[in-house]
Amino acid sequence: MRNLALTIILSAAAACAQTAKFEVASIKPSDPAQGTDSSGNHSGQGRLVMNNVTLKRCIMGAYGISPNIIFGGPAWLDVDRFEISAKAEQATAGDKDMMMMLQGLLAERFKLAIHRETKMVDAYVIEVAKGGPKMAKGDGNGGNTSAGRGTIDAKNSSMDHFAEVLSRHVDLPVVNHTNLDGVFTFALKWTPESTNPSPDARIPEGPSLFTAVQEQLGLRIHVQKTPLEVVVIDRAEKPSDN
Repeated sequence: MRNLALTIILSAAAACAQTAKFEVASIKPSDPAQGTDSSGNHSGQGRLVMNNVTLKRCIMGAYGISPNIIFGGPAWLDVDRFEISAKAEQATAGDKDMMMMLQGLLAERFKLAIHRETKMVDAYVIEVAKGGPKMAKGDGNGGNTSAGRGTIDAKNSSMDHFAEVLSRHVDLPVVNHTNLDGVFTFALKWTPESTNPSPDARIPEGPSLFTAVQEQLGLRIHVQKTPLEVVVIDRAEKPSDN
């Protein structure tokens, strides 16, 4: 059994040395005129392009983690934005390889150093609700999950993956305690809490996220203290323009 006090030090510099590097890479500050709404990334044919992204967003992608398990770091971590363009030596590099190379790039150019440790934290725990799940079993032929404002459309998604996607829409980490094996296909729709109805509106436009999860998927969510592996940022610096 893992000792909760155990801290596993992950040297990003060592990770960089152990993985392939991008052949060329450019990192520049974003134009402030873009604001915060215009951002995104795409990859293909050995190229990775990240537009108007924060270092925190880069860490999320590189390590496949949600924002609410990232602790520490400089004040600009989730404020300053960057344009990143990188090219791998092999055009056939897949997304997993690209993210490993991104880890190395962050270590090299942002001087990023992190470690993982297990903490007891408040988390949203997903369990099967009374009556059982209402999701269709997936066929396992490829998976894809898309998420937007108030929507998650999942094809062949495991419950662990669903928890990771859901955590991007809430203020706490999300942990899968459903004990449901396999993959599922479903559509989840809810009314985001930040939606501002008209002053005369008395009836909500739709269910809240937690209500939608129970009514549409047959799952329930509650807050619980849970041991969870988190990422702690030990060091990060702004890169020089190039």
